[in-house]
Amino acid sequence: MVNLIWVALLLIGLTFAAINGTMKDVNEAMFQGAKEAVTISIGLISVLVFWLGLMKIAEQSGLLSFFAHLFRPIAKKIFPEVPPDHPALGYILSNMIANMFGLGNAATPLGIKAMEQLKQLNGQIDEPSRSMITFVALNTASITLIPATVISIRMTYHSASPGEIIGATFVASLIATISAMMIDRAFYIRRRKKGGM
Repeated sequence: MVNLIWVALLLIGLTFAAINGTMKDVNEAMFQGAKEAVTISIGLISVLVFWLGLMKIAEQSGLLSFFAHLFRPIAKKIFPEVPPDHPALGYILSNMIANMFGLGNAATPLGIKAMEQLKQLNGQIDEPSRSMITFVALNTASITLIPATVISIRMTYHSASPGEIIGATFVASLIATISAMMIDRAFYIRRRKKGGM
């Protein structure tokens, strides 16, 4: 479906450009966009390789385990249905830590693994469990301490101070996470009340 939408947008844009006689501008924009996409990708690769390398060092040194142990009591309160020693909790914590360092690409496989484990706990049924919904809300909002991807993009475009976004990103992501958790809990309580009626 998404592919059809993109094709439709492309055809509408090209038709509109042909009617208005702006095909030259469209061609220039396409080539400029392709060039910028390659530049951004290379910039992102360098930063992601750096941070993923640091994450690997942190994992082998036991720092990630320390953080996972530190956040485990919080995670157990957020996900009370998940047994304390279940692999799902480990994947959830690893995903949260990767998101904290702005490594969305590194967090994605961990999030998928966490969802697989949560689905197993849910009995492999297609309807999401409370923990699955909470995890999606938390993963989408996710507190970010170091927005590595955004810093990389700012560096690519020669920002005078690429790291100045850190404070604003932290505050915005903290507010988003608190809001997501409040909404998640409100819907959960509402659903429970309806189920009890």
